Amino acid sequence: MSKIRMTTPLVEMDGDEMTRIIWQQIKDIIILPFVDLKTEYYDLGLAHRNETDDRVTIDSANATKRLGVAVKCATITPNADRVSEYNLKQMWKSPNGTIRAVLDGTVFRTPIVVKGITPYVPNWKSAISIARHAYGDVYKASEVRVPAGAKAEILVTDKDGNQTKTLIHDFKTAGVVQGMHNIDISIESFARSCFNYALELKQDLWFSTKDTISKTYDHRFKDIFAGIFENEFKNLFEKAGIEYFYTLIDDAVARVMRSEGGFIWACKNYDGDVMSDMVANAFGSLSMMTSVLVSPDGVYEYEAAHGTVQRHYYRYLKGEEPTANPIATLFAWTGALRKRGELDGLAELSDFAQRVEKCCIETVEDGIMTKDLCLISTLGNKKQVNTADFLIEIASRI
Repeated sequence: MSKIRMTTPLVEMDGDEMTRIIWQQIKDIIILPFVDLKTEYYDLGLAHRNETDDRVTIDSANATKRLGVAVKCATITPNADRVSEYNLKQMWKSPNGTIRAVLDGTVFRTPIVVKGITPYVPNWKSAISIARHAYGDVYKASEVRVPAGAKAEILVTDKDGNQTKTLIHDFKTAGVVQGMHNIDISIESFARSCFNYALELKQDLWFSTKDTISKTYDHRFKDIFAGIFENEFKNLFEKAGIEYFYTLIDDAVARVMRSEGGFIWACKNYDGDVMSDMVANAFGSLSMMTSVLVSPDGVYEYEAAHGTVQRHYYRYLKGEEPTANPIATLFAWTGALRKRGELDGLAELSDFAQRVEKCCIETVEDGIMTKDLCLISTLGNKKQVNTADFLIEIASRI
């Protein structure tokens, strides 16, 4: 059988631990037998990031801007224990955070829905996609402990040297202070990415903050979204038959719980971080959650929503067969291949990606699945398999 040809490479970002093992299995079992795969490879494993002083992460992000589509394996964001374990030069920053900053993108996370795995919210019939702003807020905050008797202020100095001070708190007792920021251009990119993605999926877009309490910070998000929608997207949404609306985040949570799903929920950075995990677990598992970073100029980076599956990796090092669920990582590959096919006009490549996803879902719905899904599936006839055998079963159906 002749392999499906590619014309433009994907940016391939390899990762860490168990997902790195699964990454290679997916290539060997699912992709390489069918596709003449072209990638520009970057090793984002923690050891290599350390060797390159994390330059490889920046290089991979710039390559993504150049080539338009990337697929990323899960990576370690080191803590103190990891610094010791890997003998690191320093506690390197999150690769995801670095890539998001370079691409100025929005993260869209969507659960993979299959029969036999019932959401914990029974009225959810369709997937809910979380759109997470990927810049600023608590993730770029400055923090300091404050002694008793101190006074904390916000000081802003404009380009002409004029200063404005705002009192935060007069500390009678010791405490802590955190300073957050965001920038209009990033919020504008966030808004446009959300509106464009809603048009691409033909789904309603919800946006929520807490502007009644945060009357300047959160209200700026609300105003920017409203302005861009009215000036650039309102007519497009009407033609597509979809809706955009804003509501407070507490109201949004209540509406989401009562909904049937099937929409995009845009959130600020921290809100999106929390709500995407809530939605993923309520639908069944983080291993069944796709994630794509979309920039406002149409650059895409696909990855799994979960981490490096450290527990499974340590078992693997002891000689045990890998049993981790590879579905989210597999869908990162299929998402990237499908988008590459769309951008390059390669219908056969996009069709292949679609068929792989269909075969994967059919495999689970036929009762063949990894242990994590066996534990929550309501199917009567289930067969538990390891990672490789699950991938081989999918490949046999392609």
